[in-house]
Amino acid sequence: MSIIQASIPLFFVLIGVELLYQRVAHAKLFRLNDTISDLSLGTISQLAGVFFKVVTIGLYIWTAERFSVQHFLPLRGWADGTPLYRVGVFPGLAVNGAALASWTVVFILVDYAYYWSHRMSHEVHLLWAGHVVHHSSEEYNLAVALRQTALGGLMTWVFYIPLAVMGVPWEMFVTCNALNLIYQFWIHTRAVGKLGWITELVLNTPSHHRVHHAVNLQYIDRNYAGVFITWDRLHGTFVEEREEPVYGLTHPLSSWNPLWANLHVFVEIWRTARRTHGWRNKLKVVFGPPSWRPDDVPAVQEELFTPDNHRKFDPVVSRAVTWYAFTWFVITLVAAVKVLAIANSIPMPEAFGLAFYIALALTNIGGLLEGERWGYVLEMARLISLASASAWLMVTGAVPKEWAGFGLVLFAGSAGWLWAIGETPTASEP
Repeated sequence: MSIIQASIPLFFVLIGVELLYQRVAHAKLFRLNDTISDLSLGTISQLAGVFFKVVTIGLYIWTAERFSVQHFLPLRGWADGTPLYRVGVFPGLAVNGAALASWTVVFILVDYAYYWSHRMSHEVHLLWAGHVVHHSSEEYNLAVALRQTALGGLMTWVFYIPLAVMGVPWEMFVTCNALNLIYQFWIHTRAVGKLGWITELVLNTPSHHRVHHAVNLQYIDRNYAGVFITWDRLHGTFVEEREEPVYGLTHPLSSWNPLWANLHVFVEIWRTARRTHGWRNKLKVVFGPPSWRPDDVPAVQEELFTPDNHRKFDPVVSRAVTWYAFTWFVITLVAAVKVLAIANSIPMPEAFGLAFYIALALTNIGGLLEGERWGYVLEMARLISLASASAWLMVTGAVPKEWAGFGLVLFAGSAGWLWAIGETPTASEP
């Protein structure tokens, strides 16, 4: 189990604390449909990571083994031992100075690499296509921190290759990168104001990161830091939070579909590159700034939002649809946690099949929350496949009959509930 997966219970505890704050402070920080979308995207991202990390970490190890500077120069390797270790019974801990220095330097280097990875993900259209997922929520809360791309890691790994060339062991890199991402969880909140000036000067804080997620004109493409805001101050990309931020995209996603959230900018790039003339234009569509458009393709109209003119995407569906979607979201989330726990110990085709089924369920939930007919049709098809698989497992004895029977009961109850809802749950925006 990775460090991030081990931190999932803590993430949910903190989300619970923020929900409690919302109730006590009478603040509106969460919407159910948006939060389900956040967590659905986070779940799919973790499932995709099971397969993609084999490639990205493998490339890091391959580079370190062949091209690290220690292969060509008489340099010592990094002290990758435990920086703190136990001695005796009391006082208990001693410091390994060399290891502590190594871990500290690597953590700083990883954070600097993250700054450039993050910055380029806003300045290069292809990289933005992966990163856009994280910015597509129109809310700002701890659940948004879990709203991550399924595909971005396949492209941004290259920014960490200099660490491999420096000979940083892959275990140190993976650990420091995970700690970097865990730090960034708590800064996705509106419940914390500005902190002391020393903290705001050095560290990335909720105030700094609210700016980064905002679409106010003066805030766009600023504050890329992971842990240390120092990088933004050094490279001229820092802006202080002054005006109330408006969150989301200048061209709103307007969908709860996690598949479309991951793919919509890739589709936009493909369509624009196909329509424009000349290889220079086509390449600039892919590798140029996200805001650039060729002269022979009409530009997508972007909106400049303020707290006064911003209207959030919030389609209205019946209470029955909402409860059905929420119930199956909880079931699917529990199943996903189980799959993540066993994914590395089962054959790859089985892991992929389970991940696909979970992604399908989450996509259908998104469609239902939009009131789309395709969500109803695909969900009914998924339930039928659940019944078929349960019946086959019961007949073959591949799983205990109680489990297969539970699958059939789940199908019967859910199919009846969905049938009662109706095929075209009405949706309209308020």
